[in-house]
Formats: sequence, structure tokens, C-alpha cells
Amino acid sequence: MAPRALLERRLGLPIEPSLLECALTHRSFSFENGDCPNNERLEFLGDSVLGLVVTTNLFRAHPDLPEGQLAKFRSHVVNSRALAQVARGLDLGKFLRLGKGEENTNGRDKSSILADTVEALIGAVYLDYDLDTAAGLIHRLFGSLMSVAAELGAGLDWKTSLQELTSEHGLGVPAYLVTETGPDHDKFFTAAVKVGEASFDTGKGRSKKVAEHIAAEHAYRAIRDEYGSSKQQPDAPARDAGTT
Repeated sequence: MAPRALLERRLGLPIEPSLLECALTHRSFSFENGDCPNNERLEFLGDSVLGLVVTTNLFRAHPDLPEGQLAKFRSHVVNSRALAQVARGLDLGKFLRLGKGEENTNGRDKSSILADTVEALIGAVYLDYDLDTAAGLIHRLFGSLMSVAAELGAGLDWKTSLQELTSEHGLGVPAYLVTETGPDHDKFFTAAVKVGEASFDTGKGRSKKVAEHIAAEHAYRAIRDEYGSSKQQPDAPARDAGTT
């Protein structure tokens, strides 16, 4: 299957070829190839479409929440880390058009580039179709993240939520141990978390912060399943720990 067709299959819809090519073209490629169109304008558009769709979904799904909490929920979904997670789930890096400099510095797995490209794809779908079609794509790609936002509690991140949960049950403060491998330009981090004498599944990622949050998620879910929680939180699909 051709790369473009493979990506369209993963997205769930075809995209007009010139729009798709533009959405996948990083400015580094454009600079090295006669200033051909790049994805920055589509990224700008897609960012607005994504924000509108996610905000509307959260507004309707949580009618009793105040503006401040809705804003926190939205920030959990609309941020570069979440966007990069979605991109890695699509294996989007293999489809990018990058300049030689970015190719040589692992640009296909840079969170900033991946996040921008997801927004550009959303912008392309909006232009090629309409808002409803773009919203459908966003719900497919970000649905689990929107569900998880409601599960995380006041802190809206796994480390804070884990600390709240361990405090609730008198289990002590979580302790993290992070190791790293790889050269300076391509480091990979593994985080382990202990609560008292208990250890949990490790978290792995391209930054210390990401690895720690994934490890905290594993610990949070395990402790909640064993001890429960006083917070009324809906279950949500587990995220793929290798993609954030």
C-alpha cells in the first residue's frame, strides 16, 4: 500500500493530495526545496478547529463544571504532548517530509514536529470537507484523551493524581527513579515509581517528564483498582505507554 493511502486509511478518510502533501511538509523541507508550501498555515487553522471541537465536547459532556475546570480539562487534551501521542499512534513520523538537518537529528520522532503535523492534518481535513468531518476525525483520534481528562482529578496529571490517591490511603509519597539510554541527540528515558515497598510497571518516553507521567499512570491505576478512591471517576481506556 502506498504511504499516502496507508495514512488515509489510518485517518479514516481520503484527503485531497495537494492538501495532504502540504500538511506533511515541515518548514525544513520547504527551505531546502525552493520554499515549497509547508504546513505552518494548516497547523494554525487546525489548532483553532481542534480547540473548538474539544471545548464543545467538554462543555456538553460536563454541564456542571465551572469554566476553570473545563479549561484544565481542555489543556490536558490540547497540548503538544497529547498531540505527539496521537501522532505516534498513527506512526505519523514515517510520512513526514523533512529537511536533511531534521532527518539527521531524529526529527521524525520530535514531539513538536509531530504535534504540529497533527494540527496541520486537522486543518487539511477541515478545508477539504467541513467542520463536522473534522470533528469526527478529532473524536476518533482524541476520544480516549477526553475521557481520561475526567479521570485525573483536580491536578489533571498522573503524578499529581497519584500523590492525591496515595495520600488518601496513607500509603506515603511516590518516589521516582529515572534512567536514560542513547546519545545526547536521541535519549530515551525509563522511569520506575515506588509507593512504600510496592513497585509498578515502568514508564518510557523521549523525556524524563513523559516517562515519569506514564509510570505514575500505571501506579495510579493499580492502586485505585486495589484500594478504590473516594472520587467518583469514570473508567477510561488505558493509553499506550509506548507512545507518549
